[in-house]
Amino acid sequence: MANRTVTLQGNPIALEGSALNVGDKAPDFTLQSGSLQDVTLANFAGKTLLLSVVPSVDTGVCALQTKKFNEKAAQLPDSVAALTVSTDLPFAQGRFCGAEGIDKIQSASDHRDVNFGKAYGVLIAEGALARILTRAIFVVNPEGVLTHVEYVPEVAQEPDYEAALNAVNA
Repeated sequence: MANRTVTLQGNPIALEGSALNVGDKAPDFTLQSGSLQDVTLANFAGKTLLLSVVPSVDTGVCALQTKKFNEKAAQLPDSVAALTVSTDLPFAQGRFCGAEGIDKIQSASDHRDVNFGKAYGVLIAEGALARILTRAIFVVNPEGVLTHVEYVPEVAQEPDYEAALNAVNA
């Protein structure tokens, strides 16, 4: 089932789905917004899309990652969209974003069928964390092609913000 892993505090965690690479066509997805509307890749057609994937916005590193990208998103042109993706329920994402003043980056949930997690190779496949997404960053250009892919090897570490933002601005 799973032949790829990341670690959490040094312990291996199996992932489901194939790894994506720069140059691949970004897989479509259907996520759920805080207003329970579908969010798909097509919603961002013609824009550069930064996908910030986190296990849960209610954990320290995930909250920090979401806050940092929210700050950076305020400085990006209108031709760029930013989206935080987790399997947190849409209501939990909305509560977190409201409490933390997150207003430049959107959030969307993969809780229904984890189709995003499977398609992007970020779904934790088994164990106590099953059905949670691992930490990753993807940048999709306006043509729907991946220009940056980072699967953070240690879930408890932050991603390379600079590399992701350089890809957004390229």
